[in-house]
Formats: sequence, structure tokens, C-alpha cells
Amino acid sequence: MSEMITADLVDLDLSAESKEAAARALAERMVAKGRVTDLDGFLADVAAREAQMPTGLDGGIGIPHCRSEHVTEPTLAFGRSAAGIDFGAADGPADLIFLIAAPAGADDAHLTILSSLARQLMNAEFTDALRGVSDAETAAALVRGDVTPAEALEGASADGAFPEEASPEDASAGQATDTATAPAAASVGAGAGSTTPTTPEAEATDARPFRIVAVTSCPTGIAHTYMAAESLENAGRAAGVEVTVETQGSAGFTRLDPAVIAAADGVVFAHDVPVREKDRFAGKPTVDVGVKAGINRPAELISEVRAKAERGEKTASAGAATTPVDRAGDSTEGYGTKLRKWLMSGVSYMVPFVAAGGLLIALGFAIGGWTVNKAPSVMDHFVWTQSDSWGALLFQIGGMAFNFLVPVLAGYIAYGMADRPGLVPGFVGGAISLSINAGFLGGLAAGLIAGGVVLAIQRVNIPAALRGIMPVVVIPLISSAVVGFLMFVVIGKPIAAAQKGMTDWLNGLTGTNAVLLGALLGLMMCFDLGGPVNKVAYTFATAGIAVASPSDSAMKIMAAVMAAGMVPPLAMALATTVRGKLFTPAERENGKAAWVLGASFISEGAIPFAAADPLRVIPSAMVGGAVTGSLSMMFDATLRAPHGGIFVVPLIGNPFLYLIAIAAGVCVSTALVVVLKGMRKPAQGTAAAGAAESAAAGEKGNQQPVAA
Repeated sequence: MSEMITADLVDLDLSAESKEAAARALAERMVAKGRVTDLDGFLADVAAREAQMPTGLDGGIGIPHCRSEHVTEPTLAFGRSAAGIDFGAADGPADLIFLIAAPAGADDAHLTILSSLARQLMNAEFTDALRGVSDAETAAALVRGDVTPAEALEGASADGAFPEEASPEDASAGQATDTATAPAAASVGAGAGSTTPTTPEAEATDARPFRIVAVTSCPTGIAHTYMAAESLENAGRAAGVEVTVETQGSAGFTRLDPAVIAAADGVVFAHDVPVREKDRFAGKPTVDVGVKAGINRPAELISEVRAKAERGEKTASAGAATTPVDRAGDSTEGYGTKLRKWLMSGVSYMVPFVAAGGLLIALGFAIGGWTVNKAPSVMDHFVWTQSDSWGALLFQIGGMAFNFLVPVLAGYIAYGMADRPGLVPGFVGGAISLSINAGFLGGLAAGLIAGGVVLAIQRVNIPAALRGIMPVVVIPLISSAVVGFLMFVVIGKPIAAAQKGMTDWLNGLTGTNAVLLGALLGLMMCFDLGGPVNKVAYTFATAGIAVASPSDSAMKIMAAVMAAGMVPPLAMALATTVRGKLFTPAERENGKAAWVLGASFISEGAIPFAAADPLRVIPSAMVGGAVTGSLSMMFDATLRAPHGGIFVVPLIGNPFLYLIAIAAGVCVSTALVVVLKGMRKPAQGTAAAGAAESAAAGEKGNQQPVAA
């Protein structure tokens, strides 16, 4: 850890007011040390990780972190904020902020060190000491482990510099309730297999303690994974429960001993990525939650799994535990919410095939001309020196990618419902849908049917001797046969007829109807900026072009959807340029990145603005999106590629008018957001504070230019 954090990477008077500004201030220190090569690129990776899940934790802690190709070596920066910064924690702002930067190919040794830090953050003595240290060198030494918390606080007390507002009593009060109940002397970085002593009550019953095995994991596998493990272990000690944790982090994982799993009375999954080898835990009472629940409410999870064990609740068989989609939600969710998640599960896996196949086909047309779809197979005819052959090659590769769209959609809808056992019947049903021309609608139906059939089979009480072959032989055999029968004989023809009817309706859209559809799609694309409504509009458009020869109407819809999706970030970028005084310094920095994000058709680039001022930003974006969508349809612009932004303009039909449609929507949104923000009357003193903040930012910019 000696090279991971130094005094130069510590800021004990962090003055940032937002999480973006805090990350930038700490990242600038990394740039100065040569640990980060591209400041903006690195911050974009941090923001992308933050968008997956807020990194604020109860107890006043923020841990923005990411893997990035712009990081030269694993690095840790620490900042302490007197005012606190909102990182999305339920209990309020964070005053201790750690920015963790890991290279894209970080080695296991460094990741192990980072996991040790994550566990230390669950120790009240460690965080109390960080709040009390008076100099950067001591803070860095404390994080490295060169001094103990007691030694760090002794040094601060000797200097007479212990801040009154960060006394040990106050700092302890700020810790999360669950971790505060853990013994103060809990060992930092305890092994995943540590056990806890029984309480007097447990001894009185003359029975062994309740035993729990747990798995923790998060998308990055650097911080939350290990913090959840430490939190669960601490809560187990306080409750007299033996908790053994398997951390499935970026540094790999060591599987729990099968004997330990067999002896466990219950299971806790605290994860945001699928649990590896989940079948090992089948047949036991299980609580399945996100990783932050493992950090913030471990005692509640332990009580819940004990209650399930007392009621005799068990998972029926391997794969019958809660599914990836159920895991992300709440047990009280209705079927409508679950249905949306199941469908989005299939769509999220399908979209990469759409993007790859669509772009390859579009490039094939660009290189080989509009007759490339009539070219013979490149297996029979390919000339290395002819552009037509290369165009045909790209077109045919893209066509093969498109052939997977409906099977992947159906397979992963079924996966969202029934986990891995749903994949086989889902893919089979999707392939049948493709063969009978039931298309996209058939894929939706096949996926839902496959998931339902598997869930029904899993509810059958199977003898223990047969459970081993159920997920490998019995479930795939029976479910595929049932789904195949239903798709071929019962519902295939009606769905194929519905698919044809929808296609004919799209082909018949002209004039006012087409313009109104473009406006509606534009509104949907800008309503939630990458959320469910946005995804519905995008999926509707991509479904139309996900065929070998899409109609002109389908390509017009795709063009309108992409154009409208580019408007919000471009409009916010333009607004911060023409009227920067209406935006905070952090928003003006986000505006610079929004130019690139908008041009690349990444609607999420406007999220920071919408989150800060939704009542002004979202309506403005929606109006501009509607204008762009309707104009794109009116101008008969077409698009075969499902993504790419301005980088695929050469592949667009009527490209000049298409760009005019985008520019018109951007100008409308910019004008509206500027007018609405200009009507806002700042509270007394706010203007002066904003001017001071801008002046300070300008002075800082003159003294220390931001690295490119």
C-alpha cells in the first residue's frame, strides 16, 4: 500500500460541493502524480460506474471507484469534507471520500489490498481516526496501515488539532446502525471464513449457533464486495451467528468448502452481478438482495434468513432460487413490474447483437453499394482487391448477427424469469418464431412461455435422487418440447399474423400519421434518458430494422429515434456554452462531455442536468425531442444502423435534412431550458455565493490548468 496512497493524494479540506466535483478534485491529484493519463476519460469511467449504483454508504462514506484504461497503476486518493457531499447514501452526505482507481488489468495483489481497505471502512475506530487526523501524512499512513487508529488519534490529540465537530463520539454516531452495534474491536480485514462466538442466550439453550453462508459481489468487484462481507461478519458476531462469506470480487474468489455449505442453516446473497455456481446453495433458506443491503442492513438480513429457516422455507431445486431479475427488485412488486423487468432482461442482451449486426450491414451497403444484398455468398465468390466483395462480407456477417436477435431475446426473457434452466427452451422458441415469420412479437411470446413452463416444472416435488439431472436433462427436454408444440401448432400462426399486421401498418404510415409517430417517439426518447420508456421506444425502432430487408418506414422510425435521443445532451451542452451563468461549475464541466455523448447518441449524457433540475430540464428536452422526431419523419430520413450518432451520418438517407432536424430540436430545447432557468429567482445570498464560487473556480483554473 506504500505506493498506492501518499500525502500528495490526501485532501483534508475538500471544498467540492458535488460528487462530480469531488471526484475531479481528487482525480487531479492522481493526474499530477502521473497515475492517471486522461482526466476526462477517467472521470467518464467513474461516472459510468456511479450510474450503475450510487457509491455512498451509511456512516458518511463515499467510495467512487472504477477500472479504467486511463489508470497507470492502482491508486487511492482520500478527501475529507467539512460540509459533506451527497453520494446517494440513505442517511445523508458523506464526509469521508475515497476515490479508488484501478487499471483495466489490475493484478490480484493490488486488488487484495483494496479489498482490505474496503473492510477497514466497516471499522468505527478506523473512520473515527480519519475524521480526527490533522495532517495529510498521518491520514495516508493510517490508510496504508503504517499506523493504527489509536496512534493516529494520539498524534492528533498531541497536536491539539482534533476537530471539535469530528470528535470520536460524534463520528461514532455517524456510523451505520448495523455496524455500530458490532464490537469496536472487530478485527479489520478478517478472513472470509471467520466465525463468531455464541451469545449468553445461545449458550443457555445448549445448542450450536445458527450458521449462515453468504456470497457478496458488485459490478466492479473492488469495494462494495468486501464491505458487505465485513458488515455481515460484524453483524453476525453481534447476533451470535456464525457467518462465513465468499467474496466474488475482481481478484477472483475462493469457493466455500462444500462441508461448510452443507452445514449452513441459511444463505445470504448480497450481489449486483450473478452469483457464480449458484447451484451449490440450492435447498436452503435464502435471502437474495443487492450488495448495498449487505452493507447497510446486515442485521436485518440475518434476522430474515433465520425467520425463513424457522418457517421451513427452502429453495425447491437448483435454479429455483430467486432469478437475476427478482434479485434486483422487491418481493412486494406486482406482476406488471416483474413483466417489465423480464422483457428488459431480454432486450438488454439483444441490443449488442442489434448494434453489431446493424452497423455491419450499414457498412456493407456503404462499401458495396445498395445491391450488396443480392451478392452471392462470400464462400463462393470473394476477391480480395474488390470493394464489392468486402461490402458483401460485412453485409453477410451482419446478417448472421441479426439471425440471433429473436432467439437471444426469447432466451434471456426466459432467463430473467427462471434463471439458466430457461435458456434452452427460450432459445428454441425464439428460433421457431424466426422460422415461422412470427418475428419480434413471437420472440416475446416464446420467452414468456418458456420461462413460465420452466417455473411450473420447478414447482413439482422431485425426489432427491433425480434433482441432479433436472437442470441438465429433464427441464430442457420437457420445456423445449412444450414450447415447440405451442409455437408450431397453437399460437405461432396468430402471432405471425399480428407481426405481419404491425409491419403493414408501419409501411402504411404517411403524412400526418408519420409526423405524429415521430413526435411521440421523440417524447419517449427524452422522457427518462435511457430509462424504461426510452428503451421501449428504442426497442420498437430496432425491432423494425432487425430483418434482412427492412422497410423504408422501419428505417425512418430508426432515424427519428436516434435523432431525438441525441437532442438532450447536445441541448444541455449548448445551454452551458451560451448561458453558462445559469449553471453550476460542475454542470459546465459536464456540458463539455455532453457534446461528445450527444453526438454519439448517448442520451444518458443529460442525466446530471435532469437530476439537478428535472422540472426544467426534462420538459425542455422532451419538446426538443418531439420537434426532431417529427421533422426527421417529415424529411423522410432513413437509417439502417441502430446506433452511432453523427458517425453514421454518411449511411443516412437525406443526411443534410436529418442534421437540420437535430439542430432544430437542440435549439428548441436550449432556448426552453435557458428561459426556464432564467425565470428562476435565486434566494437571498445565493447569487453572491455563486459568484464567489465561480471566482474561486476561475482562480483555481488560472493557477492549475486541467490536464487534457
